[in-house]
Amino acid sequence: MGASSSLLTPEGSNHPSKLKLGDIPESCIALVLTHLDPPEICKLARLNRSFRSASSADFIWDHKLPSNYQYLVDEYLIENPNKLGKNEIYARLTRPVSFDSRNKQFWVDKRTGGVCLSISSKALTITGIDDRRYWNYIPTNESRFRTIAYLQQIWWLEVEGDIDFQFPVGTYSLLFKLRLGRYTKRPGRRLSNQEGVHGWDIKPVQFQLTTPDGQHAVSKCFLENTGNWEYHHVGDVVVNDPKVSTKIKFSLTQIDCTHTKGGLAIDSVLICPSNLVKEFRDLL
Repeated sequence: MGASSSLLTPEGSNHPSKLKLGDIPESCIALVLTHLDPPEICKLARLNRSFRSASSADFIWDHKLPSNYQYLVDEYLIENPNKLGKNEIYARLTRPVSFDSRNKQFWVDKRTGGVCLSISSKALTITGIDDRRYWNYIPTNESRFRTIAYLQQIWWLEVEGDIDFQFPVGTYSLLFKLRLGRYTKRPGRRLSNQEGVHGWDIKPVQFQLTTPDGQHAVSKCFLENTGNWEYHHVGDVVVNDPKVSTKIKFSLTQIDCTHTKGGLAIDSVLICPSNLVKEFRDLL
C-alpha cells in the first residue's frame, strides 16, 4: 500500500514522475465510491473537480437509495424527478418531508439509506384531548413538530394512532417518544418541572401494535420519572413487499380507573429500521 500511495501527489505538486489526484480517471474514482457510504462520498467529493464529478454518477447512488425511492419521490416530493440526478434525489430525501397536514414526516437516513417516519402527537387520537382540564398542546422547540401533548391529570389514558405507508423490505421498530414532567424556561437555562407527575408507579402502561397481515406486539412497563425524553419500544413489523402499503395500528393505554395519573408529555411516534433504534436513543 505504501508503494502504491507514494505514486500519488497532491494537486499542487509539480513532481513530473508522479500521478496527481486529478489524473485518476473519473470512472475509476466512481467505481471506488460505490463501496463507500454516502457521508464518505460527500467528503471525497470536496477533494477536487474529478472527485466531485465522479460522485454524481447515477450508478453510485442506485444502491444507496431505498428500493422504493421512486414511490417516495412520485407521491410526496418531486413532480419531475427525471430532471434530477440520483445524488440530488438522495440529498432531498435525507431532509424531512412533511405530509398529512404537516403532522407526519419521513426521511432517509444519511448513512444507511433506511426510511424513517415520525408521527406528531397531533396526528394521534387521544381520549380527552379537547378538554383542557386533562390535556394541553404545548408549543416547544424540543419537538420536530414544534408541539407536544401534555397530560394534566386523567383517570383513563388512551392514545391511538395508525399509519399507511410504503416501506422498503426490512424489519421496522415502532416507538413512542415520551417524558414525565415538563421544562420551565428561565433566562439562559431550562428547569425540569416535576409538579403534577403522579400515578405511573402504581400500574404499568400498555403498548400495542397490530397489522392486517396478523403481526401483533404487546408490551408493558412502568414509566420512570427521569425528567428526560425516552423512546419506548412497542414492537417490530416485518415488511416483505415494498410495493404494498404497510398498515399499522398502535396504542398506548392505562385504563385502570382506580387512580389518576398526570404529568405525561407525548412528543411523537417513531418508525425506523430496527438497526437504527440505538442511534435514535443515543441522540436523546
